[in-house]
Amino acid sequence: MAPPNRQSENRPRTPSRRSLLAGVAALGVPAVASCSRVATASTTDGGDLLERLRAAGVVRLGIAGEIPFGYIDRDGRLTGEAPELARAVFKRLGVDRVQPVPTEFGSLIPGLNSQQFDVVAAGMYVTPDRCEQVIFADPDYRMLDAFIVRKGNPKGLHTYQDVVRKRARFATGTGYAEIRYAVDAGYEESEILIVPDQVAGLNAVEAGRVDVFAGTALTAREVVKKSAKAESTKPFSPLVDGRPHVDGGAFAFRPTETRLRDAFNTELRKLKRSGELLRILRPFGFTKAEMTDLTAKELCGG
Repeated sequence: MAPPNRQSENRPRTPSRRSLLAGVAALGVPAVASCSRVATASTTDGGDLLERLRAAGVVRLGIAGEIPFGYIDRDGRLTGEAPELARAVFKRLGVDRVQPVPTEFGSLIPGLNSQQFDVVAAGMYVTPDRCEQVIFADPDYRMLDAFIVRKGNPKGLHTYQDVVRKRARFATGTGYAEIRYAVDAGYEESEILIVPDQVAGLNAVEAGRVDVFAGTALTAREVVKKSAKAESTKPFSPLVDGRPHVDGGAFAFRPTETRLRDAFNTELRKLKRSGELLRILRPFGFTKAEMTDLTAKELCGG
């Protein structure tokens, strides 16, 4: 996830959404599929990728190996919020199979636009900067932030402003939007400890190397469930331009493929109206509070 006014994924300072390949390498799943690309991008107005996917019977999903958004489980099965939703939507669109293409989070947009896969299915936050590079479906969830802290939250850390004011040792994940939220609150970026994922963040808090790890409310509350030393704080909205901000995660498509994006949105709206979307996402820790009617246009700043 990422707040507005972020730099692009392929620029040097890119606090983007999240990056986590936990379990992927261990399962022997290749991190990149650069030698196996999708067919050449369509020059047809609106794109013809949907028709080509129907003919092939399979859609390739770019995932970032992050629990619970999109990952390979211990049995070698693709699962997570975005892949399971992709299965439901693409089946309705006449595409029966989904195939994972694991990569690092920061490589998702470049990989999509270089046709290494057909769609980004990684719970990616919709931001104005990303909207200049890809087109998004409407968000399938909304998300607040939360902290992982020591039991009892001894430093009383509930916001990024608290972290700055109390000079807490701060950590977050590679490519996480929370980097920018902390910097915007006044934290020195050079002082932030960057770790691979929320599990590493939990370990850093438990070991006393940092006072706080910032992530999404969902990942924070899930990762501390079995911890005897740490807890998650209540979800909160980070401030962007002085105002509370709520992020939304969505599927991303190449800018030429508006027909596929529109067809995806049509089916997504049906799943939202019927309540099926929450049923699909609930096993991954999502609740009614994460359901949203936000649109990509709103989050793109249009």
